Amino acid sequence: MDRIPPHDTQAEKAVLSCLLQDRESIDKVYEVISVDDFYNEKHKKIYEVILELNRKNEPFDAVTVSSFLDTKHLLDKVGGMAYLLSLTGEVPTAAHSEYYAKIVAEKAVLRHLLSAAKNMSEEVYKGEKDVENILDYSEQTILDIANKKSNTSFSHIGEVIHMAFDRLEILREQGHQSTGIPTFIALDELLHGFQKSDMIICAARPGMGKTSFCLNIAQNAATRDNTPVAIFSLEMSKEQLVTRLLSAQGMVDQTRLRQGTVNQEEFEALSAAAAQLINAPIFIDDTVGINAMEIRGKARRLKAEHGLGLIIIDYIQLMQSSGSGKRTENRQQEISDISRNLKLLARELDVPVLALSQLSRAVEQTPDKKPNLSHLRESGSLEQDSDVVLFIYRPSYYENDDEDLANDKTAEIIVAKHRHGPIGKATLVFLNEFTKFVDLEN
Repeated sequence: MDRIPPHDTQAEKAVLSCLLQDRESIDKVYEVISVDDFYNEKHKKIYEVILELNRKNEPFDAVTVSSFLDTKHLLDKVGGMAYLLSLTGEVPTAAHSEYYAKIVAEKAVLRHLLSAAKNMSEEVYKGEKDVENILDYSEQTILDIANKKSNTSFSHIGEVIHMAFDRLEILREQGHQSTGIPTFIALDELLHGFQKSDMIICAARPGMGKTSFCLNIAQNAATRDNTPVAIFSLEMSKEQLVTRLLSAQGMVDQTRLRQGTVNQEEFEALSAAAAQLINAPIFIDDTVGINAMEIRGKARRLKAEHGLGLIIIDYIQLMQSSGSGKRTENRQQEISDISRNLKLLARELDVPVLALSQLSRAVEQTPDKKPNLSHLRESGSLEQDSDVVLFIYRPSYYENDDEDLANDKTAEIIVAKHRHGPIGKATLVFLNEFTKFVDLEN
């Protein structure tokens, strides 16, 4: 015997009663529920007529709704004039219209979930799609339902001003401290840390130190401020990443560490580094070819279970689109979709997303080999969607003939785009043997 889907007939009647009594209720109700959120077919039709009359700027009460339905030969199907009049008396006042509407909306969400589960089951039994596609479809369906439920409405400027001043008071108390996730002293003078809901692109040519840069930031955020960090590593395994973290934290030559030729002093330094890192809130996912939808789902779960302050993705060009799981011929469009989804992720979870990116080979053809925004590989969307664009440039990377330049350990972090502040550059030191960036004064 089939079970009846979740619904609340009394709440549906109460919503319609409020609307038939008080025209002003429509604005509150319309923001919360749609026609399809009603379970009862009669109630769907009545609400649909009310919306139609409202669009025409005509009054809607038991009489006008009845007349409209009658002209469409639908009055009998909703129970006639008697039913409309009975609805009018369901509640004594329209004051709680929004509350009743929320009950109707919540029941609709439950029905959508049941329907989604049924559709997922059918996709599995059909056997026409591979597991990856079914997972993508299932996760997207659930997220669509969740997003529909969590839509926000307008905020009065007065409320936002209070929020802004509360934040300003906190900033005044903090003085010159970073207001976001701290990076490096020189870089924070420009950025004031990585800010919530920002998408930060960090781009460089291979071997310039992108992964080391992001790992150093993750390490500092997690060990100094106990900020939970999610790292999605598409290029390196989690073991390789941890080896780099240990090398940087313990200041042990990474080559000797990989070869297992560390001496006793270095081994003790590694042990101390491991003790510092072992309980750090750093979470690593090294799924190959992960897509934006999978990252979104995993990040949402991580935030719910452990909290989340920063997401790092290494790197964008190795990601797949969220569709078929296979690369399309139009890779530029794929990167645009990925870029947009990562920005939406930053907004949705209210955390900074640091996404690494390759640069095109065109940068090698410039006289000084310093990157600019036109060198972002495969898509201008990375520039458009991002709040901050960083480039890493190390002179020693290119200068092999000049001994002084070849031994130059300085690294320029070029802030090429900064939506909320100045652009410029920060000078750091790159200790290649330890895969570590440090501030110049250190």
